[in-house]
Amino acid sequence: MDIKVKTIDGSEKEYIEIGCHRVNERVNEIVRFVKLRQGSIEVTREEKIYQIPVPDILYIESIDDRSFIYLRNDCYESRKRLYEFEQILPSDSFARISKSVIANLMKIRSIRPALNGRFMCQLVNDEKIIISRKYVPEIKEKLKG
Repeated sequence: MDIKVKTIDGSEKEYIEIGCHRVNERVNEIVRFVKLRQGSIEVTREEKIYQIPVPDILYIESIDDRSFIYLRNDCYESRKRLYEFEQILPSDSFARISKSVIANLMKIRSIRPALNGRFMCQLVNDEKIIISRKYVPEIKEKLKG
């Protein structure tokens, strides 16, 4: 695969063009990577498709094979599974905190111990979510650094 970079006039809108024989998983992976670097992910709500900025995400929760993306005041849905979000979201700001939740570490206001080795996170919108004890050491390490 050749890669070409073309400098354009400052008055033109920047763009990325992919020339391929067919759209396959490799091409889709490149598109996902570029979209993520633009700082947004594709989500749905009421059968409409939206692009939401990655920094606006508070957490992502998986319930019954459906992923829900929570923002400060909104909730969207995605067909992606949590492991797919783990692959595309920046690992320095997003981390799995339980079997069914990935949290944006930048949106945590406070953390305090809860029962049985778990911790309670309070997010910037005052919502509270639990860090399972399995994930506590990793979260502590990420928050230190």
